[in-house]
Amino acid sequence: MNPGSQFEPPTNPYRGPYEQPTMPPAPQPPRRRGRGRLAAAVAGAVVVVLGVAGAAVLVFTGRLSPLPGSQPGAARSSVPVAKGKPAAPPTLDVCAMVPKAEAERLVPGAAATGDSRDAADSGTVTFTCSWVNRRISYNEFWRSREIDIRVEQHKGEGAKTGRAMAQSIYELDYGGAKYRETAKPAADEDEKEYISPMREIQGVGEGAFAQYTWRRSGDLLWYSFGEAQARNGDMTVKIKFQASQQPKDAKMLSNEGTKSITEENALREVTQLLTQVVKGVSTWQAANPDVLARAKPEPTATTTPTPTPPQPSASPTVLAAFPALCEKVSATALQLVPGGEKRARALEEGKEKQTECRWLNRELPLSGGGHKLRSALVTVHEFADRAGGPDQGAAKGMYAQKRGANQDLGFGGIFWSKMTEIKGLGDAAFHQHVTIKKGDIHSGTGTIVLRRGATVLVVDYSGVDVPEGATADSGQAKLVTEQEGRAGALKLARALADALAEQPTGS
Repeated sequence: MNPGSQFEPPTNPYRGPYEQPTMPPAPQPPRRRGRGRLAAAVAGAVVVVLGVAGAAVLVFTGRLSPLPGSQPGAARSSVPVAKGKPAAPPTLDVCAMVPKAEAERLVPGAAATGDSRDAADSGTVTFTCSWVNRRISYNEFWRSREIDIRVEQHKGEGAKTGRAMAQSIYELDYGGAKYRETAKPAADEDEKEYISPMREIQGVGEGAFAQYTWRRSGDLLWYSFGEAQARNGDMTVKIKFQASQQPKDAKMLSNEGTKSITEENALREVTQLLTQVVKGVSTWQAANPDVLARAKPEPTATTTPTPTPPQPSASPTVLAAFPALCEKVSATALQLVPGGEKRARALEEGKEKQTECRWLNRELPLSGGGHKLRSALVTVHEFADRAGGPDQGAAKGMYAQKRGANQDLGFGGIFWSKMTEIKGLGDAAFHQHVTIKKGDIHSGTGTIVLRRGATVLVVDYSGVDVPEGATADSGQAKLVTEQEGRAGALKLARALADALAEQPTGS
Protein backbone atom coordinates (compact mmCIF):
# COMPACT_ATOMS: atom_id res chain seq x y z
CA MET A 1 0.00 0.00 0.00
CA ASN A 2 1.10 3.56 -0.61
CA PRO A 3 2.01 5.13 2.74
CA GLY A 4 0.21 8.31 1.76
CA SER A 5 -3.03 6.66 0.73
CA GLN A 6 -6.28 7.76 2.26
CA PHE A 7 -7.59 4.23 2.20
CA GLU A 8 -7.06 1.72 5.00
CA PRO A 9 -5.60 -1.69 4.07
CA PRO A 10 -8.15 -4.53 3.78
CA THR A 11 -8.72 -6.58 6.91
CA ASN A 12 -8.91 -9.94 5.10
CA PRO A 13 -5.89 -11.54 3.44
CA TYR A 14 -5.78 -11.62 -0.35
CA ARG A 15 -7.53 -14.63 -1.93
CA GLY A 16 -6.53 -15.47 -5.50
CA PRO A 17 -7.96 -18.05 -7.94
CA TYR A 18 -8.52 -21.51 -6.51
CA GLU A 19 -5.54 -23.87 -6.77
CA GLN A 20 -5.67 -27.62 -6.39
CA PRO A 21 -3.67 -28.68 -3.32
CA THR A 22 -0.55 -30.60 -4.20
CA MET A 23 -0.94 -34.30 -3.25
CA PRO A 24 1.98 -36.20 -1.79
CA PRO A 25 3.46 -38.67 -4.28
CA ALA A 26 2.08 -42.20 -3.99
CA PRO A 27 4.52 -44.94 -3.04
CA GLN A 28 6.09 -46.57 -6.10
CA PRO A 29 5.24 -50.30 -6.53
CA PRO A 30 8.16 -52.68 -6.68
CA ARG A 31 9.46 -53.18 -10.20
CA ARG A 32 8.46 -56.38 -11.95
CA ARG A 33 9.93 -58.00 -14.97
CA GLY A 34 8.14 -57.20 -18.19
CA ARG A 35 6.91 -53.86 -16.98
CA GLY A 36 10.14 -51.89 -17.31
CA ARG A 37 9.02 -50.38 -20.63
CA LEU A 38 5.68 -49.20 -19.18
CA ALA A 39 7.42 -47.72 -16.19
CA ALA A 40 9.84 -45.87 -18.46
CA ALA A 41 7.02 -44.63 -20.70
CA VAL A 42 5.05 -43.05 -17.89
CA ALA A 43 8.18 -41.93 -16.04
CA GLY A 44 7.06 -43.09 -12.64
CA ALA A 45 3.34 -42.56 -13.22
CA VAL A 46 0.64 -45.01 -12.24
CA VAL A 47 -2.04 -45.42 -14.90
CA VAL A 48 -5.40 -47.01 -14.24
CA VAL A 49 -7.84 -47.32 -17.14
CA LEU A 50 -11.47 -48.07 -16.58
CA GLY A 51 -13.65 -48.83 -19.57
CA VAL A 52 -16.75 -46.93 -18.56
CA ALA A 53 -18.85 -45.61 -21.47
CA GLY A 54 -15.72 -45.35 -23.63
CA ALA A 55 -14.18 -42.77 -21.29
CA ALA A 56 -10.87 -42.99 -19.61
CA VAL A 57 -9.87 -41.51 -16.32
CA LEU A 58 -6.20 -40.84 -15.83
CA VAL A 59 -4.84 -40.52 -12.30
CA PHE A 60 -1.17 -39.78 -11.96
CA THR A 61 1.51 -38.83 -9.57
CA GLY A 62 4.98 -37.62 -10.43
CA ARG A 63 5.81 -36.22 -13.91
CA LEU A 64 4.44 -37.51 -17.21
CA SER A 65 6.48 -37.74 -20.36
CA PRO A 66 5.12 -35.62 -23.20
CA LEU A 67 2.40 -37.21 -25.24
CA PRO A 68 3.11 -37.80 -28.91
CA GLY A 69 2.51 -34.60 -30.90
CA SER A 70 2.30 -32.34 -27.84
CA GLN A 71 4.57 -29.38 -27.07
CA PRO A 72 6.93 -29.48 -24.13
CA GLY A 73 5.47 -27.72 -21.11
CA ALA A 74 1.87 -27.89 -22.45
CA ALA A 75 0.77 -29.76 -19.38
CA ARG A 76 1.69 -26.88 -17.06
CA SER A 77 -1.11 -24.73 -15.66
CA SER A 78 0.61 -21.42 -16.62
CA VAL A 79 3.66 -20.16 -18.45
CA PRO A 80 5.93 -17.72 -16.64
CA VAL A 81 5.62 -14.20 -18.08
CA ALA A 82 8.66 -11.91 -18.16
CA LYS A 83 8.20 -9.04 -15.75
CA GLY A 84 9.81 -5.63 -16.45
CA LYS A 85 11.07 -3.10 -13.90
CA PRO A 86 8.10 -1.28 -12.29
CA ALA A 87 7.68 2.30 -13.45
CA ALA A 88 8.94 4.99 -11.06
CA PRO A 89 6.18 7.06 -9.43
CA PRO A 90 5.67 10.45 -11.07
CA THR A 91 7.10 13.62 -9.60
CA LEU A 92 5.24 16.88 -8.90
CA ASP A 93 6.11 20.04 -10.88
CA VAL A 94 4.96 22.88 -8.62
CA CYS A 95 6.51 25.61 -10.76
CA ALA A 96 4.37 24.62 -13.75
CA MET A 97 1.18 25.12 -11.73
CA VAL A 98 1.55 28.92 -11.90
CA PRO A 99 1.05 30.29 -15.44
CA LYS A 100 4.20 31.97 -16.78
CA ALA A 101 2.31 35.18 -17.55
CA GLU A 102 1.05 35.33 -13.95
CA ALA A 103 4.52 34.79 -12.50
CA GLU A 104 5.97 37.48 -14.78
CA ARG A 105 3.22 39.92 -13.81
CA LEU A 106 3.84 39.47 -10.10
CA VAL A 107 7.66 39.12 -10.17
CA PRO A 108 9.00 40.65 -13.39
CA GLY A 109 12.28 39.27 -14.66
CA ALA A 110 12.49 36.39 -12.16
CA ALA A 111 13.19 32.76 -13.06
CA ALA A 112 11.39 29.90 -11.32
CA THR A 113 13.56 27.93 -8.89
CA GLY A 114 12.15 24.55 -7.89
CA ASP A 115 13.32 21.86 -5.47
CA SER A 116 12.06 18.64 -3.89
CA ARG A 117 12.98 16.55 -0.84
CA ASP A 118 12.11 13.11 0.51
CA ALA A 119 14.30 12.57 3.56
CA ALA A 120 14.24 9.12 5.17
CA ASP A 121 13.32 10.57 8.58
CA SER A 122 10.69 12.96 7.19
CA GLY A 123 6.97 12.39 7.24
CA THR A 124 6.47 14.27 3.97
CA VAL A 125 7.64 14.53 0.40
CA THR A 126 8.22 18.25 -0.10
CA PHE A 127 8.11 20.26 -3.34
CA THR A 128 8.97 23.98 -3.46
CA CYS A 129 9.14 26.73 -6.05
CA SER A 130 10.06 30.41 -5.79
CA TRP A 131 10.33 33.52 -7.93
CA VAL A 132 12.52 36.29 -6.44
CA ASN A 133 13.56 39.70 -7.79
CA ARG A 134 14.54 42.23 -5.14
CA ARG A 135 15.82 44.91 -7.51
CA ILE A 136 13.26 45.82 -10.15
CA SER A 137 13.82 49.24 -11.66
CA TYR A 138 10.53 51.12 -12.03
CA ASN A 139 10.88 54.84 -12.76
CA GLU A 140 12.12 56.47 -9.54
CA PHE A 141 11.69 53.31 -7.44
CA TRP A 142 13.41 50.02 -6.73
CA ARG A 143 10.78 47.33 -6.36
CA SER A 144 11.11 44.02 -4.54
CA ARG A 145 8.85 41.02 -5.28
CA GLU A 146 8.86 37.41 -4.10
CA ILE A 147 6.63 34.31 -4.42
CA ASP A 148 7.29 31.20 -2.31
CA ILE A 149 5.28 27.98 -2.76
CA ARG A 150 5.54 24.84 -0.65
CA VAL A 151 3.55 21.65 -1.34
CA GLU A 152 3.89 18.71 1.04
CA GLN A 153 2.49 15.21 0.56
CA HIS A 154 2.11 13.54 3.94
CA LYS A 155 3.00 9.93 4.57
CA GLY A 156 0.97 7.64 6.77
CA GLU A 157 2.18 7.03 10.29
CA GLY A 158 1.06 3.99 12.23
CA ALA A 159 -2.71 3.73 12.03
CA LYS A 160 -3.02 7.26 10.61
CA THR A 161 -3.17 7.65 6.84
CA GLY A 162 -1.45 10.39 4.87
CA ARG A 163 -4.79 12.18 4.57
CA ALA A 164 -5.25 12.13 8.34
CA MET A 165 -1.72 13.46 8.87
CA ALA A 166 -2.34 16.29 6.39
CA GLN A 167 -5.58 17.18 8.16
CA SER A 168 -3.78 17.33 11.54
CA ILE A 169 -1.10 19.68 10.19
CA TYR A 170 -3.68 21.91 8.48
CA GLU A 171 -5.75 22.19 11.67
CA LEU A 172 -2.60 23.09 13.64
CA ASP A 173 -1.74 25.91 11.19
CA TYR A 174 -5.38 27.03 11.14
CA GLY A 175 -5.37 27.35 14.92
CA GLY A 176 -2.08 29.26 14.83
CA ALA A 177 -3.51 31.75 12.35
CA LYS A 178 -6.58 32.30 14.53
CA TYR A 179 -4.33 32.89 17.54
CA ARG A 180 -2.06 35.39 15.72
CA GLU A 181 -4.95 37.63 14.68
CA THR A 182 -5.67 38.48 18.33
CA ALA A 183 -2.29 37.93 20.02
CA LYS A 184 -0.44 41.02 21.19
CA PRO A 185 3.22 40.06 21.67
CA ALA A 186 5.51 42.46 23.49
CA ALA A 187 7.44 44.66 21.06
CA ASP A 188 10.21 47.23 21.30
CA GLU A 189 9.29 50.90 21.16
CA ASP A 190 10.48 51.28 17.55
CA GLU A 191 8.76 48.10 16.32
CA LYS A 192 5.25 47.86 14.92
CA GLU A 193 3.26 44.88 13.67
CA TYR A 194 -0.21 44.24 12.28
CA ILE A 195 -1.70 40.80 11.53
CA SER A 196 -5.07 40.72 9.83
CA PRO A 197 -8.05 38.54 10.80
CA MET A 198 -7.85 35.14 9.14
CA ARG A 199 -9.93 34.96 5.95
CA GLU A 200 -11.59 31.69 4.93
CA ILE A 201 -11.31 30.84 1.21
CA GLN A 202 -14.31 28.97 -0.15
CA GLY A 203 -14.16 26.40 -2.96
CA VAL A 204 -10.40 25.79 -2.83
CA GLY A 205 -9.38 22.26 -1.85
CA GLU A 206 -10.87 20.71 1.27
CA GLY A 207 -10.08 23.75 3.40
CA ALA A 208 -8.22 27.02 2.80
CA PHE A 209 -7.48 30.37 4.49
CA ALA A 210 -5.35 33.50 4.02
CA GLN A 211 -3.79 36.11 6.30
CA TYR A 212 -1.86 39.40 5.94
CA THR A 213 1.19 40.52 7.95
CA TRP A 214 2.81 44.00 8.10
CA ARG A 215 5.96 44.76 10.11
CA ARG A 216 8.31 47.67 10.69
CA SER A 217 11.44 47.58 12.82
CA GLY A 218 13.37 50.75 13.55
CA ASP A 219 14.86 52.55 10.55
CA LEU A 220 15.96 49.38 8.78
CA LEU A 221 13.09 46.96 8.12
CA TRP A 222 9.66 47.58 6.60
CA TYR A 223 7.82 44.79 4.86
CA SER A 224 4.44 43.09 4.43
CA PHE A 225 3.15 39.93 2.79
CA GLY A 226 0.10 37.78 2.20
CA GLU A 227 0.13 34.10 3.15
CA ALA A 228 -2.38 31.39 2.21
CA GLN A 229 -2.73 27.70 3.08
CA ALA A 230 -4.90 24.84 1.88
CA ARG A 231 -5.35 21.08 2.16
CA ASN A 232 -6.42 18.67 -0.55
CA GLY A 233 -6.39 14.96 0.25
CA ASP A 234 -3.00 14.01 1.65
CA MET A 235 -1.35 17.24 0.46
CA THR A 236 -0.99 20.67 2.09
CA VAL A 237 -0.14 23.88 0.21
CA LYS A 238 1.48 27.04 1.62
CA ILE A 239 2.02 30.22 -0.45
CA LYS A 240 3.59 33.57 0.43
CA PHE A 241 3.65 36.74 -1.69
CA GLN A 242 5.72 39.75 -0.59
CA ALA A 243 6.06 43.11 -2.37
CA SER A 244 7.48 46.57 -1.61
CA GLN A 245 9.15 49.56 -3.23
CA GLN A 246 11.59 52.26 -2.15
CA PRO A 247 12.76 55.47 -3.86
CA LYS A 248 16.07 55.07 -5.62
CA ASP A 249 17.41 58.15 -3.87
CA ALA A 250 16.59 56.82 -0.39
CA LYS A 251 19.39 56.43 2.09
CA MET A 252 21.18 53.09 1.84
CA LEU A 253 20.45 50.42 4.46
CA SER A 254 17.30 52.15 5.63
CA ASN A 255 13.52 51.90 5.20
CA GLU A 256 13.31 55.56 4.18
CA GLY A 257 10.36 56.10 1.82
CA THR A 258 9.45 52.38 1.76
CA LYS A 259 5.92 51.37 0.82
CA SER A 260 4.85 47.74 1.07
CA ILE A 261 1.87 45.85 -0.33
CA THR A 262 -1.52 46.61 1.20
CA GLU A 263 -3.76 44.07 2.91
CA GLU A 264 -6.36 44.07 0.14
CA ASN A 265 -3.81 43.57 -2.65
CA ALA A 266 -1.79 40.96 -0.78
CA LEU A 267 -4.81 38.78 0.05
CA ARG A 268 -6.15 39.07 -3.50
CA GLU A 269 -2.91 37.98 -5.12
CA VAL A 270 -2.11 35.18 -2.69
CA THR A 271 -5.66 33.79 -2.98
CA GLN A 272 -5.34 33.69 -6.77
CA LEU A 273 -2.00 31.89 -6.52
CA LEU A 274 -3.42 29.38 -4.04
CA THR A 275 -6.36 28.65 -6.33
CA GLN A 276 -4.02 27.92 -9.25
CA VAL A 277 -1.69 25.66 -7.27
CA VAL A 278 -4.46 23.68 -5.57
CA LYS A 279 -6.04 23.13 -8.98
CA GLY A 280 -2.73 21.72 -10.21
CA VAL A 281 -2.39 19.51 -7.13
CA SER A 282 -5.93 18.19 -7.56
CA THR A 283 -5.29 17.38 -11.22
CA TRP A 284 -2.13 15.47 -10.31
CA GLN A 285 -3.92 13.50 -7.59
CA ALA A 286 -6.73 12.54 -9.97
CA ALA A 287 -4.21 11.26 -12.51
CA ASN A 288 -2.16 9.44 -9.84
CA PRO A 289 -4.60 8.10 -7.22
CA ASP A 290 -3.10 6.61 -4.06
CA VAL A 291 0.46 7.31 -5.27
CA LEU A 292 3.26 8.85 -3.24
CA ALA A 293 4.96 11.44 -5.43
CA ARG A 294 8.64 11.01 -6.21
CA ALA A 295 11.17 13.69 -5.34
CA LYS A 296 13.49 14.55 -8.18
CA PRO A 297 16.83 12.75 -7.76
CA GLU A 298 19.80 14.78 -6.65
CA PRO A 299 22.51 15.26 -9.28
CA THR A 300 25.22 12.61 -8.92
CA ALA A 301 28.80 13.54 -8.20
CA THR A 302 29.81 12.41 -11.68
CA THR A 303 27.28 14.65 -13.37
CA THR A 304 28.87 17.86 -14.60
CA PRO A 305 26.31 20.49 -15.61
CA THR A 306 26.95 22.19 -18.91
CA PRO A 307 28.12 25.71 -18.11
CA THR A 308 26.09 28.51 -19.61
CA PRO A 309 28.35 30.71 -21.67
CA PRO A 310 28.41 34.30 -20.38
CA GLN A 311 26.48 36.78 -22.43
CA PRO A 312 28.84 39.26 -24.07
CA SER A 313 28.39 42.76 -22.70
CA ALA A 314 28.08 45.67 -25.04
CA SER A 315 31.30 47.62 -25.57
CA PRO A 316 31.50 51.34 -26.33
CA THR A 317 32.50 52.33 -29.83
CA VAL A 318 35.02 55.10 -30.44
CA LEU A 319 33.42 57.74 -32.64
CA ALA A 320 35.34 59.21 -35.56
CA ALA A 321 33.38 62.46 -35.42
CA PHE A 322 32.69 64.48 -32.29
CA PRO A 323 28.92 64.45 -31.47
CA ALA A 324 27.02 67.64 -32.28
CA LEU A 325 25.92 68.26 -28.68
CA CYS A 326 29.49 67.96 -27.42
CA GLU A 327 30.78 70.15 -30.23
CA LYS A 328 28.41 72.91 -29.09
CA VAL A 329 29.99 73.01 -25.62
CA SER A 330 33.56 72.27 -26.70
CA ALA A 331 34.59 75.92 -26.37
CA THR A 332 33.44 75.96 -22.74
CA ALA A 333 35.20 72.65 -22.02
CA LEU A 334 38.46 73.94 -23.50
CA GLN A 335 38.34 76.93 -21.16
CA LEU A 336 38.45 74.42 -18.30
CA VAL A 337 40.96 72.11 -20.00
CA PRO A 338 43.16 74.28 -22.27
CA GLY A 339 44.59 72.30 -25.19
CA GLY A 340 42.55 69.27 -24.13
CA GLU A 341 42.58 66.22 -26.37
CA LYS A 342 39.07 65.32 -27.50
CA ARG A 343 37.66 61.78 -27.48
CA ALA A 344 34.11 60.49 -27.96
CA ARG A 345 32.54 57.08 -27.50
CA ALA A 346 28.99 55.71 -27.87
CA LEU A 347 27.10 52.73 -26.52
CA GLU A 348 23.57 51.52 -27.15
CA GLU A 349 22.07 49.04 -24.72
CA GLY A 350 18.39 48.18 -24.86
CA LYS A 351 16.40 51.39 -24.99
CA GLU A 352 19.24 53.51 -23.62
CA LYS A 353 21.67 55.39 -25.85
CA GLN A 354 24.83 56.57 -24.13
CA THR A 355 27.30 59.10 -25.50
CA GLU A 356 30.56 60.05 -23.75
CA CYS A 357 32.73 63.09 -24.60
CA ARG A 358 36.02 63.89 -22.95
CA TRP A 359 38.60 66.69 -22.98
CA LEU A 360 41.91 65.71 -21.32
CA ASN A 361 45.29 67.38 -20.78
CA ARG A 362 47.85 65.69 -18.52
CA GLU A 363 50.62 68.26 -18.89
CA LEU A 364 49.26 71.73 -18.12
CA PRO A 365 51.99 73.98 -16.63
CA LEU A 366 51.85 74.52 -12.87
CA SER A 367 52.90 77.81 -11.35
CA GLY A 368 56.14 77.31 -9.43
CA GLY A 369 57.11 74.21 -11.39
CA GLY A 370 55.46 70.89 -12.05
CA HIS A 371 52.33 70.08 -14.01
CA LYS A 372 48.56 69.91 -13.70
CA LEU A 373 46.16 67.25 -14.94
CA ARG A 374 42.68 68.43 -15.89
CA SER A 375 39.77 66.45 -17.35
CA ALA A 376 36.23 67.35 -18.38
CA LEU A 377 33.92 64.40 -19.00
CA VAL A 378 30.30 64.53 -20.19
CA THR A 379 28.09 61.43 -20.31
CA VAL A 380 24.69 61.73 -21.99
CA HIS A 381 22.02 59.09 -21.28
CA GLU A 382 19.01 59.21 -23.63
CA PHE A 383 16.03 56.91 -23.03
CA ALA A 384 13.36 55.72 -25.48
CA ASP A 385 10.22 53.64 -24.89
CA ARG A 386 9.12 50.63 -26.94
CA ALA A 387 7.50 52.85 -29.54
CA GLY A 388 10.72 54.82 -29.94
CA GLY A 389 9.46 57.95 -28.20
CA PRO A 390 11.18 59.66 -25.25
CA ASP A 391 10.89 57.71 -21.98
CA GLN A 392 10.88 60.23 -19.15
CA GLY A 393 10.06 57.52 -16.61
CA ALA A 394 13.33 55.69 -17.32
CA ALA A 395 15.25 58.99 -17.12
CA LYS A 396 13.65 59.77 -13.76
CA GLY A 397 14.61 56.31 -12.58
CA MET A 398 18.30 56.77 -13.46
CA TYR A 399 18.38 60.23 -11.90
CA ALA A 400 16.83 58.93 -8.69
CA GLN A 401 19.27 56.01 -8.64
CA LYS A 402 22.25 58.34 -8.88
CA ARG A 403 20.66 60.67 -6.34
CA GLY A 404 20.42 57.78 -3.89
CA ALA A 405 23.99 56.55 -4.42
CA ASN A 406 26.85 56.91 -1.95
CA GLN A 407 26.98 60.18 -0.05
CA ASP A 408 28.84 61.39 3.01
CA LEU A 409 30.64 58.08 2.94
CA GLY A 410 34.17 56.83 2.41
CA PHE A 411 35.89 53.48 1.96
CA GLY A 412 38.60 51.90 -0.20
CA GLY A 413 40.35 55.21 -0.78
CA ILE A 414 37.21 56.92 -2.15
CA PHE A 415 35.18 59.57 -0.33
CA TRP A 416 31.79 60.94 -1.41
CA SER A 417 30.59 64.24 -0.01
CA LYS A 418 27.00 65.15 0.79
CA MET A 419 24.76 66.00 -2.15
CA THR A 420 23.41 69.50 -2.68
CA GLU A 421 20.46 70.38 -4.88
CA ILE A 422 20.91 72.92 -7.70
CA LYS A 423 17.90 75.05 -8.56
CA GLY A 424 17.11 76.27 -12.06
CA LEU A 425 19.18 73.69 -13.93
CA GLY A 426 17.11 71.37 -16.11
CA ASP A 427 14.15 69.57 -14.53
CA ALA A 428 16.30 68.50 -11.56
CA ALA A 429 20.00 68.63 -10.68
CA PHE A 430 22.42 68.01 -7.80
CA HIS A 431 26.15 68.35 -7.07
CA GLN A 432 28.60 66.08 -5.27
CA HIS A 433 32.38 66.11 -4.75
CA VAL A 434 34.39 62.90 -4.88
CA THR A 435 38.04 62.42 -3.89
CA ILE A 436 40.00 59.34 -4.99
CA LYS A 437 43.27 58.18 -3.43
CA LYS A 438 43.57 54.65 -4.67
CA GLY A 439 46.72 53.13 -6.12
CA ASP A 440 48.28 55.48 -8.66
CA ILE A 441 44.97 57.30 -9.23
CA HIS A 442 44.66 60.46 -7.15
CA SER A 443 42.17 63.16 -8.12
CA GLY A 444 39.41 65.43 -6.93
CA THR A 445 36.19 65.49 -8.98
CA GLY A 446 33.22 67.82 -9.02
CA THR A 447 30.16 65.98 -10.36
CA ILE A 448 26.83 67.44 -11.46
CA VAL A 449 23.91 65.21 -12.48
CA LEU A 450 20.97 66.86 -14.21
CA ARG A 451 17.83 65.60 -15.91
CA ARG A 452 15.95 67.28 -18.72
CA GLY A 453 12.97 65.34 -20.11
CA ALA A 454 14.12 61.85 -21.15
CA THR A 455 17.83 62.77 -20.96
CA VAL A 456 20.20 62.51 -18.00
CA LEU A 457 23.55 64.33 -18.13
CA VAL A 458 26.51 63.54 -15.88
CA VAL A 459 29.27 66.18 -15.89
CA ASP A 460 32.64 65.50 -14.20
CA TYR A 461 35.42 68.06 -13.81
CA SER A 462 38.51 66.59 -12.14
CA GLY A 463 42.25 66.97 -11.74
CA VAL A 464 45.37 67.05 -9.59
CA ASP A 465 48.35 69.44 -9.23
CA VAL A 466 51.73 67.71 -9.13
CA PRO A 467 54.77 69.79 -8.02
CA GLU A 468 58.15 69.39 -9.72
CA GLY A 469 59.80 66.11 -8.74
CA ALA A 470 56.66 64.66 -7.16
CA THR A 471 54.15 62.13 -8.42
CA ALA A 472 50.34 62.27 -8.53
CA ASP A 473 50.05 59.68 -5.73
CA SER A 474 52.49 61.45 -3.42
CA GLY A 475 51.59 63.50 -0.39
CA GLN A 476 52.83 66.64 -2.16
CA ALA A 477 50.16 66.43 -4.89
CA LYS A 478 47.06 68.57 -4.38
CA LEU A 479 43.68 67.35 -5.57
CA VAL A 480 41.13 69.64 -7.20
CA THR A 481 39.21 71.24 -4.34
CA GLU A 482 35.46 71.01 -3.93
CA GLN A 483 35.11 74.71 -4.77
CA GLU A 484 37.08 74.41 -8.05
CA GLY A 485 35.42 71.12 -9.00
CA ARG A 486 31.90 72.45 -8.45
CA ALA A 487 32.57 75.67 -10.35
CA GLY A 488 34.03 73.83 -13.37
CA ALA A 489 31.33 71.18 -13.52
CA LEU A 490 28.56 73.75 -13.09
CA LYS A 491 29.93 75.94 -15.91
CA LEU A 492 29.96 73.01 -18.34
CA ALA A 493 26.55 71.70 -17.14
CA ARG A 494 24.89 75.07 -17.80
CA ALA A 495 26.32 75.13 -21.32
CA LEU A 496 24.96 71.61 -21.93
CA ALA A 497 21.50 72.51 -20.59
CA ASP A 498 21.36 75.50 -22.97
CA ALA A 499 22.47 73.31 -25.90
CA LEU A 500 19.78 70.74 -25.06
CA ALA A 501 17.11 73.44 -24.91
CA GLU A 502 18.04 74.51 -28.47
CA GLN A 503 17.51 71.00 -29.85
CA PRO A 504 14.12 70.15 -31.40
CA THR A 505 11.95 67.81 -29.33
CA GLY A 506 12.79 64.18 -30.05
CA SER A 507 16.10 64.94 -31.77
